[in-house]
Amino acid sequence: MTEPGPEKALRPDLPPRPKKRDVHGWLILDKPVGMTSTHAVAVVKRVFRAKKAGHAGTLDPLASGCLPIALGEATKTVPHVMDGRKAYRFTVTWGAETTTDDTEGPVTKTSDARPSRADVQALLPRFTGAILQVPPQFSAIKVDGERAYDIAREGEAVELEAREVLIDRLDVIAHDGATSVLEAECGKGTYVRAIARDLGRALGCFGHVTALRRTRVGPFLEADFIAAADLTAEIADPAEREAHLEDLLAPVERGLAELPALNVSRHEAARLRRGQSVILRGRDAPVALGQVAVHCGSELVAIGEAEKGELRPHRVFNLG
Repeated sequence: MTEPGPEKALRPDLPPRPKKRDVHGWLILDKPVGMTSTHAVAVVKRVFRAKKAGHAGTLDPLASGCLPIALGEATKTVPHVMDGRKAYRFTVTWGAETTTDDTEGPVTKTSDARPSRADVQALLPRFTGAILQVPPQFSAIKVDGERAYDIAREGEAVELEAREVLIDRLDVIAHDGATSVLEAECGKGTYVRAIARDLGRALGCFGHVTALRRTRVGPFLEADFIAAADLTAEIADPAEREAHLEDLLAPVERGLAELPALNVSRHEAARLRRGQSVILRGRDAPVALGQVAVHCGSELVAIGEAEKGELRPHRVFNLG
């Protein structure tokens, strides 16, 4: 017999906790400003009563926008979403640099100079393509086993090495003298706060991020966003509420949208689910594909590696 939890033992009038269930899919949350990514995952997990959940890339509390949250079997696709392209819209306020490169930290440098829109635009080619970028001191990068932001919060200087990042696009979309609104499309590991810091230094006027919105992570775009209010909509009928929540989810395979798709037979799917490789036969069998999303008809079976006519499973899905 299961012993009652400590809360129930102290308060026998407490209602039983809702039973957790298997829920599979992606919830693309339009995260509001002020909420941590960890808290957002906890809220989504509680609302869906899901057994398992995780996010595909931290979004700072001061930022809003795209926070893909994986439920159940979708958690197996998280690395593929995190490796995808990101897009941001952000505001840089000129004339001050801060310890955190945003509004959370104290100002460390100031300038009376303000750039024109043409000044900012002229420098953007220097910050596009493959560039070397020093991450902000307040970042999650580990230094000797510790997070950089933990070291920085203790008042110690953090020496972070420049890393190569890829910025595909960087544009000014608005400018009023005191601030510029920019859009960036970039690869994994790029820090928008570092772009603002380095632009400000190059312009000789300093700068920091005062608003940040993530508009894309991998295959997920603004059209996929779900507002936080949609999660807590008041729906009295339990069946209607459950159907409403199901409608908010994108299917697990959306997380693999950027992988080539490969279809297999039911017999081959059964072998892959047992962890066994299959030989790809026939005139149209691929010789080399690398990583693939394997389907049997419309059903997602596995993430596999196709090479030299052989398909080996890496992650197998159990969506039944």
